[in-house]
Amino acid sequence: MSMDRKTTTLLLIRHGHTIGGEERRYKGHIDVELSDRGEKAMQRLAEDLAGLDIDAVYCSDLKRATKSASIVSAALGLEPLVVSELRERNFGRWEGMSFDEISAAYPEEFSRWAQDPLRFSPPAGESTVEVELRTLSALRSLIDRHRGGMFCIVAHGGVNRIILCHFMGLPLENIFRIEQDYGCLNIIEIFEDGLPVIKLLNGGPGCPAREGRVPA
Repeated sequence: MSMDRKTTTLLLIRHGHTIGGEERRYKGHIDVELSDRGEKAMQRLAEDLAGLDIDAVYCSDLKRATKSASIVSAALGLEPLVVSELRERNFGRWEGMSFDEISAAYPEEFSRWAQDPLRFSPPAGESTVEVELRTLSALRSLIDRHRGGMFCIVAHGGVNRIILCHFMGLPLENIFRIEQDYGCLNIIEIFEDGLPVIKLLNGGPGCPAREGRVPA
């Protein structure tokens, strides 16, 4: 299956399942490792992507992303390239805490977060707007670098949602309406006029694009 190389293709991936990933806690900048389950899922994804004409694989500098990217890169004969701007949001003092723990320990701040999740930042953390600024700056640079080609980004749930909102023209208030499962694949094609088209959203094992039929 061939495609017009004037089209730029982004394969946007969320890192695999992490140790402790079944607990719904804000990891943020906590540098957790992939679990065995996460490594196996990333290996399956790497096998799906093997043989594609992918120019480069970029990733966050956190271990869960760099390990995921290294598994994908190995199947492509590439080395992962770290871009620190693709890090997950810094949740400050809320990192490692659950939703319920935050609401109990920081009731006032949590209320402000609920009222304005875009501009309010957790204590000593980042706001969604701040994460958007660094993420989209890196994204634009990578798209310019790979015009007419295909490249991968391996990042995080929050970062991926911001990128997808950007491509779909959605206000950031909608980021939590977009699911990003561990190890999922999103495919975005960007045409010469800058028009982006989402070809796959939150793809997991068993979907057509994960069975060797990714556009190539």
